[in-house]
Amino acid sequence: MQFVQNQKYLLHTVFIVLFTAILPLFGQSAVPLTQGWKFHWGDSARFAQPDYNDATWDTIAVNRWWNDQGYPKKAGFAWYRIHVVIPSTLKQSAYLKDSLVFHLGKIDDFDQVYLNGHLIGENNHAVPPNAVPTDTFASRKHSLWDVPRRYALAVTDPRIHWDAENVIAIRVYNWGGPGGIYSGDLRIAMADILEYLQVTYNPGVFQKTASGWEKQVMFRNRSRKYPMQGTLRLTVQDNVAEKTLRSETHPIELAPGDVQEMQFRFRERSHSTTVRYVVQLEHSQQQFQFAEGIPYILTPPHSQALALNPPYVYGQRPGHPFIFRIPASGARPMAFSAHGLPPGISLDARNGILRGKVLQRGTYRVRVTVRNRYGSASHTYRLVIGDTLALTPPMGWNSWNVWGLAVTQDRVQAAARALVKYHLADFGWQFVNVDDGWEIPGNSTQPGRAPNGEILTNAKFPDMKALGDSIHALGLKFGIYSSPGPLTCGGYTGSYQHEDQDARTFARWGVDYLKYDLCHYRDLMKDVNDPAELIPPYARMGRALRDVSRDIVYSICEYGNGKVWEWGARVGGNLWRTTGDIWDTWERMAEIGFQQDKTAPYAGPGHWNDPDMLIIGWLGWGNNLHYTRLTPDEQYTHISLWALLSAPLLLGCDLERLDAFTLNLITNPEIIAIDQDALGYQARTVWEQDSVRAYLKKLADGNLAVGLFNLASQTRKVVFPLRVAGIQQGVEVRDVWRRQTVGRAQQEISATIPSHGVYLVKLLKARK
Repeated sequence: MQFVQNQKYLLHTVFIVLFTAILPLFGQSAVPLTQGWKFHWGDSARFAQPDYNDATWDTIAVNRWWNDQGYPKKAGFAWYRIHVVIPSTLKQSAYLKDSLVFHLGKIDDFDQVYLNGHLIGENNHAVPPNAVPTDTFASRKHSLWDVPRRYALAVTDPRIHWDAENVIAIRVYNWGGPGGIYSGDLRIAMADILEYLQVTYNPGVFQKTASGWEKQVMFRNRSRKYPMQGTLRLTVQDNVAEKTLRSETHPIELAPGDVQEMQFRFRERSHSTTVRYVVQLEHSQQQFQFAEGIPYILTPPHSQALALNPPYVYGQRPGHPFIFRIPASGARPMAFSAHGLPPGISLDARNGILRGKVLQRGTYRVRVTVRNRYGSASHTYRLVIGDTLALTPPMGWNSWNVWGLAVTQDRVQAAARALVKYHLADFGWQFVNVDDGWEIPGNSTQPGRAPNGEILTNAKFPDMKALGDSIHALGLKFGIYSSPGPLTCGGYTGSYQHEDQDARTFARWGVDYLKYDLCHYRDLMKDVNDPAELIPPYARMGRALRDVSRDIVYSICEYGNGKVWEWGARVGGNLWRTTGDIWDTWERMAEIGFQQDKTAPYAGPGHWNDPDMLIIGWLGWGNNLHYTRLTPDEQYTHISLWALLSAPLLLGCDLERLDAFTLNLITNPEIIAIDQDALGYQARTVWEQDSVRAYLKKLADGNLAVGLFNLASQTRKVVFPLRVAGIQQGVEVRDVWRRQTVGRAQQEISATIPSHGVYLVKLLKARK
């Protein structure tokens, strides 16, 4: 994780409330603030004064970050100023005549707002008249990067100069990375009655029923004075057929302080649909609009019959502790047996867990058979005892995207139990990784290390060895986190100058995976993109891990700086982050996922490109969780793309809150088989047309996987020529998500793909 970026994504909540989707309908009932802003990098109290001469300042746009306009991407202060006349006609034409509202868009990270030299608000909160400005606003724990700023003043406030020039000055503090006023509707307007309406709808969250899905929307009138009357218009759109399935209007009637609930039912669908809501109140100049995709489950229900699932190849070093849980789905209890096990390995016949040590190098083909009351299944697994770990991309769970620095030992143990309880381990999900937050904080009075130098844990993690043992007892793997710097991203104790000792400690705790995050090591560097500076700290830990008597998969996290894919394997890395941090928006996921072609030649067994963790399910980066903001179509794209890219699959959600749709995404064995394919080929772009992009992945069985991705904002009808995939004489086509063969194609594949959706197929050229 990168501290600056991740902290900017801590504020998302379960509820979308108030202003996030308000669309103005006004003509001359507002003063637009979208143009005319002046900008200066630096800080001075004089910049707030109305008589300050800003004529020499640069002109800047407020619809994108300042770093996208030639200014530095770094921490520090900058100022925005604008001169504007506020006409008294705003008061005369308004329904609510009591207050004037300054809508200032989204500001990254923190802000103080001055009107005519007077501080009127900071960080989306009003301040009392005659408040004295300080710098404490810039030291908040969490960024407000994604919060629309809104400051209201009474119309009688003397700080407003009606029918005269006013100067708005905004002092912005940026933690680092992108900064400034970058998004939103900037304007001055009288308060609108719609601003008193609170709408709670838990975006993306539907309750599964026998016949479909249910959705609850709640309206609350936060005003103590004004009643509300209006309508909610609901429409359901079939995104494949591109037609309206349903349209209806519901009345909204709310006395001051009242609450009104509406519940909607939606039929089960087999493809993409979107429901849109539009709220219009009487006497309002605005509308509240929001939309969400209705879940649709493509993976058929799993039967009680047995299946042995990937990964079918597993690597371990000789003489080191061996543990592998055989992924087997179906009704339990099961009985496992194995033929051809290497000496030193025993099988837990009830749970299908292989344990022990193998001294002799070699490749062992182990025929595994599992039986239950419905029958039996067999498959040959390949155990490779040699020098290479992670022969397939690691799969499991990481604590960061859900708990952030609020992670605890209990929460990690709960995640491990959930992998088994919800049968994710039956489909190959095996790593349980503790991210940042287990160490002693760097600013604590408690030492971060014992007198002998051994790294210490904080009170949330009373016994790391016991945690590792509990995870191993389930047949799962235990992962941990550290940094080559003196501190981690969250400001906890890092491994700087203690690499060998920490590697030995991790091995003693039973660690199987280390994520090693650059973070504060950057303070020791001159150029964070220079491989000559990046390689030494990662090589040191790589050597330290190699020297311990336990296999620890090495995950390098330096955000793709210095083209890490070119040197990551040389320093012992098994996987390496190729990008900055991901978060749960289409824009960020697509930006990361669809820019991996340059890294593809460097992927293969034992060394994988890592485009970061999965952003599905309930996320939070702390205690306040929210459901992913990706639509169902975008989630299918996310999982499909990561599988084609041979990416590590690390869930970042609350595993105790898995819904039916999310389980459908992560328990489809054919999708997992594409990711875990033993060939280790990373898909490349092979075709692009009209915002549709085709990725092709070669598979170990001689077949091909092809994903057709619609990056457009509209549905696309796609015709993909098979010659692009090297197929000249026809092929059987299998729909991977639906797990069914759909027929034989001779020259092309046709599909209708919704916006941000995917059609993922396997082209069956060969048979095993």
